[in-house]
Amino acid sequence: MSEDNSDQTVAKTAAEVRENENRDENINNNSAEIRETSAEKIREVGAPDIKKLFEAGAHFGHKAARWNPKMAPFIHSKRGDSHIINLEKTVEQLAKALPFLTETAAKGKQILFVGTKKQAREIVREAADSVAMPYVCERWLGGMLTNAATMNSQIKKLKLLEKKMDSGELANRYNKLEVQRFQEEIDALNAKYGGVKELRGKPGALFVLDAVSDAGAVREAVKLGLPVVAICDSNADPTGIEYVVPANDDAIATLQLITDYVVAAVREGAAKVAKKENSDKNSEK
Repeated sequence: MSEDNSDQTVAKTAAEVRENENRDENINNNSAEIRETSAEKIREVGAPDIKKLFEAGAHFGHKAARWNPKMAPFIHSKRGDSHIINLEKTVEQLAKALPFLTETAAKGKQILFVGTKKQAREIVREAADSVAMPYVCERWLGGMLTNAATMNSQIKKLKLLEKKMDSGELANRYNKLEVQRFQEEIDALNAKYGGVKELRGKPGALFVLDAVSDAGAVREAVKLGLPVVAICDSNADPTGIEYVVPANDDAIATLQLITDYVVAAVREGAAKVAKKENSDKNSEK
C-alpha cells in the first residue's frame, strides 16, 4: 500500500471514530467553554443556522431504544444505536417559534423561561434576567401555574419578609438568632419562587429547555391553553407543545445556542413595546 493511501485510510478511520463518539463525550468537550461564555454575557446571534446547530451538537438524539415514536417526523436517521435529529426541521421549527415569541413580547406579555436540569439552570437564569422575564430554574412545583392562590400567597409572604428585613424591622424586633431564621426562610422562598416574584398572572407563553425533565410545566401550560415553545429530544412526547424545537436537550452548547435565539427574539419584541411607549409619551407632550 502506498504512503498516500495509508494516510487516507488513517484519516478515514479517525473520522469514523469521531463520528461514533458517545454523545456524553461530545457534551463534556464543550461544557467548560460554554459555561465560560455564558458567564460573560448572553450572546447576540443571527438567524437560526444549521451549521451553528451542528457545531453545538444539536443533532445528537438519545439511544434508539429510548425514543418516542411521536418524534419520528423530526428524526433524520439512525447512527449506531442512537438517533440523529434532522436539523433542517430544527431550523424550520425555530423559524415558526421565534416570530411568535417576538410577537408575544411585543404585546407586553411575559414569557416564562423554564429549565430545572443542572446544565440548564444558569442558562435560564441569565437569559431570563437579560430580558426581564420570569423563570423557574431550581424545581418546578406542582401548581405553579394552575394553583394561583397558593403561588400568590407564597410570593406575597416572600415580598413582605424581604421588605421587613430590608427596612430593619425584623432586626429591631427580634434577636440575632431569630433574624437569622427569618433570613433562612427568605432564602428558601427565593429558591422556590424568586424567579417568578414579578410574574403578572398567567404568562403569554412558556419556553422550556427540556420537555422531558420539565414535563410538569408543559402539562400545566397545556391544561391552561398556554402556548409552549420547547426543546424536544428524540425521547420527548411533543403532544400539546405548540412549537416543538427538535434538538439535543443535554448538550450545554445546544441549550445555550437555542436560548440565545429565543432571547434575541424576545428582546426584539420588548424593543417594540419600549418604542411604542416612547411614542405615546411624545404624542402626549
